[in-house]
Amino acid sequence: MASEVASRDEGLGELLDKQAITEVLYAYCAHLDRMDLDALAALFTDDCVVEYGPEPRLQSHGAAGLRRDLARMWRWARTSHHLSNVMVTLEDDRVHAGATSYVLAWHERPDGSTATMMGQYRDRLVREGGRWRISRRRQELTGNDAGFDVNINRFERIPRPDGA
Repeated sequence: MASEVASRDEGLGELLDKQAITEVLYAYCAHLDRMDLDALAALFTDDCVVEYGPEPRLQSHGAAGLRRDLARMWRWARTSHHLSNVMVTLEDDRVHAGATSYVLAWHERPDGSTATMMGQYRDRLVREGGRWRISRRRQELTGNDAGFDVNINRFERIPRPDGA
């Protein structure tokens, strides 16, 4: 009986961790759309590495650097980031985790023209002081409309099987 209770408690703890991580990922989108860069930076570790694209201007080091670099998003009049398909993998130590999520991001320029992209966030997270924070993020582009021209890392499919 005691082992069943311990197993159930462990399962509940895993679910709570996965939900907490999912909420961090959702909060990123909400803070970015509001341009609350202080709240957004607080979701990341002080030594985080964030890679939106292969160019140095699309890579940030440290939460303060990310906050500074994302000020470029002020060029958009409005944005709307939508996150789905969140998959979280907890490591055995329950201090580290990986997450993949899908993002659909709509952007409006001051002139009213729009740009939309679809992609994935591939994250590493760490529990610090009882809170989950993103320590590494890589964004990969799966598609975009003609209005979106930022050089985001390209999503790579597995190789096509011979004869397919």
